[in-house]
Amino acid sequence: MRPTEQSGDEAKRFRTPDVVARRTWMRRALIGVLEWLLTRLTGRNATSGYAALIETLPFGVACWAADARLIASNTRFAERLGVTPDALVSGAAYHEVVKTLAQGGYMQSVREDWQNRLLELHREDGSTLLIEERPLQGSGFVTLVMDVTESRRTNQLLTSIREEQRLLARRYHEEKLRAEAASRSKTSFLAHLSHDIRTPLNHIIGFADMLRQQPYGPLGDAKYLGYVEAVKSSGERLLGFFGSILELAELEGGRRELKRDRFTADDLLLGVFRRYTSQAQRAGLTFGLGGPCDAMLSADRFALERMISNLVENAVRFTPRGGKVTLTAYAAADGVVLEITDTGIGMTQERLDTLSQPFVFGDAALTRDREGAGLGIAIARAIAELSGGHLAIDSRQGLGTTVAVSLPLLAEDAAKAA
Repeated sequence: MRPTEQSGDEAKRFRTPDVVARRTWMRRALIGVLEWLLTRLTGRNATSGYAALIETLPFGVACWAADARLIASNTRFAERLGVTPDALVSGAAYHEVVKTLAQGGYMQSVREDWQNRLLELHREDGSTLLIEERPLQGSGFVTLVMDVTESRRTNQLLTSIREEQRLLARRYHEEKLRAEAASRSKTSFLAHLSHDIRTPLNHIIGFADMLRQQPYGPLGDAKYLGYVEAVKSSGERLLGFFGSILELAELEGGRRELKRDRFTADDLLLGVFRRYTSQAQRAGLTFGLGGPCDAMLSADRFALERMISNLVENAVRFTPRGGKVTLTAYAAADGVVLEITDTGIGMTQERLDTLSQPFVFGDAALTRDREGAGLGIAIARAIAELSGGHLAIDSRQGLGTTVAVSLPLLAEDAAKAA
C-alpha cells in the first residue's frame, strides 16, 4: 500500500512513536513463524495451507504473491475491509484491495525502510488501523492489519492528562515562587520596620526607667509611678516582639551563621530545665526532666537553647495550673530526638496546619490573655532546619501537645553507632 508522497515535515508530524512501540515481541514472533511456515508450503497446496495457517492469527493477515496477487487472507482481514471473506478471492489484485481498504479515510506513513513499511489508516468513523507490510522469504509479501483505535484514544487521553499535570505543576511552581517572594518581602519589611522602631523604643524605655527612679524629685501623684511602670513594661514587651521579628528575618534570610559547638543533649536540656524551673513552679506546674541519653551534638548551642526555650515557654504558657511539662532526649543510631511534652489545652488540626506560619494566631482564645508574638514555633522550626534537623508537632485538643525535634549526631558518634 503506497501512500501519497509527503514532505519530510508533514511525515514527521504524523509519526506516532507510542504506537510503533506497541508492536510487541509476540507479533514479531508470529510473523517469524508465519514466514517460516509459508516457505515450507511451497510446492504443496499452498492456497489452502496459507488460509488454514493465517486464520489462526489474532490480527488481519493477507499474503501476496510476487506479482501482487492475493494468495490468501483471514477473516479478520476481511472484517477490516468491511467485506465478507467470500469477497476476497484468490488472485485479487493488490491495488484493488488497497482501494477498498482505504476507502473513506486517509493514510499516513509512520516508517518505511528496506525491511518493512508501517502505515496508519484513519477512517471517517474515527477508527485507526495500523498496517504493516513485510517481505516473505523467497518472494511475495505479507500485510498485517491491526485495529489500534482504543490504544490511540488511550494515548491521546494520557497525553492530555500529562499536559494538564504539566500545566498544573507549572502553575503551582509559579504560585509557590510568588508566595515565597511575598513572604520574604513581608519579613524584610518587618525587619526594617523593627530595626527603625527599636531605637526610639529604647529611648522610651530608658526615659520611663529614669522617671520611675525620680532623680530630679517626686512626680507628684502616686498614680504617675504606675503609669510610668506601665509604659516601661509595655515598651519592653514591644522590644521583645521586634527582637523576635529581627531574629526570624535573619534565620529565614540566611544572614545568621550558626556555630558548631560540641556538647551533649543532656547538658542542653539540663540548662533549659534549670532556667525555667522557677517559672513553671510559679505557674503551678510540675516540671520534669527525663533520664540521660549521652548523645553528643555538634551545633550552635545558643541557637538550640533558644529553640528549646521557645518551646518550653509555649508549653508553660498554654498549660493550666496543676498540669505537667516534661523535657526528654532519646538517642538513636542516626540522631537524637528532643521532646517537649505538656498536658495543656492542646490544638485542633486546623490550628496545627498554620502553627509554623509567622504572625498566624488562629483561635483568639489561645492568645487573647497570653503574651507572645506568635513567632516562637516559627523561630524554633527555622533553627531546627538550619541545624540539619526537623521539627514535628503532635497535639490533641484538651489533652496536650508534644513537640519533637530530631537532630543529627556528631559525625564520629554516628559512625560508632552504625
